[in-house]
Amino acid sequence: MKVGPRNLITDVAGLRVGNAQDENLKSGSTVLIGDRPFVGAVHVMGGAPGTRETDLLAPDKLAGKVDAFVLSGGSAFGLDAASGVANALRKIGRGYPAGSARIPLVPAAILFDLLNGGDKNWDQNPYAELGTEAMANASSDFELGSFGAGTGATTGNLKGGLGSASLVLDSGHTVGALVAVNAFGRTTSGDTGKFWAAPWEVGDEFGDRGVAPKSDPLEKPFNVATAAFTEKTNTTIAIIATDAKLTKSQAQRLAVIAHAGMARAINPSHTLLDGDVVFVAATGDIALADAVQDQIMLGFAASHCLSRAVARAVYEAVAKDKDILPTWCQKYG
Repeated sequence: MKVGPRNLITDVAGLRVGNAQDENLKSGSTVLIGDRPFVGAVHVMGGAPGTRETDLLAPDKLAGKVDAFVLSGGSAFGLDAASGVANALRKIGRGYPAGSARIPLVPAAILFDLLNGGDKNWDQNPYAELGTEAMANASSDFELGSFGAGTGATTGNLKGGLGSASLVLDSGHTVGALVAVNAFGRTTSGDTGKFWAAPWEVGDEFGDRGVAPKSDPLEKPFNVATAAFTEKTNTTIAIIATDAKLTKSQAQRLAVIAHAGMARAINPSHTLLDGDVVFVAATGDIALADAVQDQIMLGFAASHCLSRAVARAVYEAVAKDKDILPTWCQKYG
């Protein structure tokens, strides 16, 4: 097993990612699109999710494939980014065929970044335009950190961001993760600057600071009474992609397993105040040689990549005007 050539989710052939952001707004949107529709799935574990068109991803629903996934800031307003992507897809003839009509299927998830220091006093919801722009920017290479859906993201103690990572398995399958980290919890241990995801780091992709020292397992990492109501707002939203040929049921199981990677990298994760969501995109280019063994390894790789992507998101964040929290580099770099 090895890291893909870009160490990005776009190491899965046929996928592209686009970012768009507004620095004054301190928010943005990210789209993942394929050269052709892909099998999609989702698993929601956070207590406060914001999503669009996730019901159609269930294994018993009619739609077999979707056209794109959107991750966005903006809370409920950010769901409109998917409308911008859908409009752009319709213009190029993409979408579910319904007679002579084409209906792009674009499931989406949002994070809450409305209290992060940006100007949210808009007259017209800006997120459809951000979605359209992100679609236009879709490429195999894209920026991490304070871009797209990660533009205004925060964690419990540091600025959050957009992260990605990949692995190529011995079976030939590629797995990648894309995540916007805006967690209630923390991605680092105490005041050490060492990432919870450190045991899974490859090379120095997020600083090579080593594993955090052992701490009192009963010590709370934060004060719940104050942390719950500060401007350090919440939700981590992610996409796992693979070129494996999966059914919707198999893809959903992969989404469930991938949440373990989030739990390893964020302490605590999946809280009542987080809307933690993991999507799966399976392009179907490489069949499973052994249905059980290959799925186990895909799950291992998915959680591994997601842990690393979470840490990379925080590590790559850059300081901007009106930030309410320091970046990792400001505090520990």
